[in-house]
Amino acid sequence: MPTNRHVLLLPGSLRSGSSNEVVLRTAADLAPEGVTTTLYGGLAGLPHFNPDDDTDPLPAPVVELRAAVAAADAILVCTPEYAGTLPGSFKNLLDWTVGGVEISDKPTAWINAANPGRGLGAAATLRLVLGYTGAAVLEEACAAVPVDRATVGPDGVITDPAARAEIARVLELLTAG
Repeated sequence: MPTNRHVLLLPGSLRSGSSNEVVLRTAADLAPEGVTTTLYGGLAGLPHFNPDDDTDPLPAPVVELRAAVAAADAILVCTPEYAGTLPGSFKNLLDWTVGGVEISDKPTAWINAANPGRGLGAAATLRLVLGYTGAAVLEEACAAVPVDRATVGPDGVITDPAARAEIARVLELLTAG
């Protein structure tokens, strides 16, 4: 069992209580002993990416993002798909990680919370952009876990045993090293 591992949970949606946030809250709920998680909440506060601003001193929200990435042993992403790709706000977050080295070689995976057959454009774009960041994408840990809102408890955590088992499997693979 993994010990002393920290996973940064990156939601790609700005919507409070989104299916993507539900998946990541469930991942936090399922974190095994010795694994801590942090749900990143700064997406809305990031400035628009501008290469001219990717120099010291960095904007405070970017410093906080890069510090959160640096502090993590692994990253788990759950993002929606908008217009066949990543939401602009989440792509902006990823753009801010390209200029840093914090994400380089960091074990990274994602969970697609969309209904079957959906979200594939976001996953493809995520794979491409993460390649530019240098993240170590663990393909075997990337999964589809469609969220049935009827299985979300009042605490914002998925109750469906099959979905929970798949999310736990992803966490296990992501923290196994």
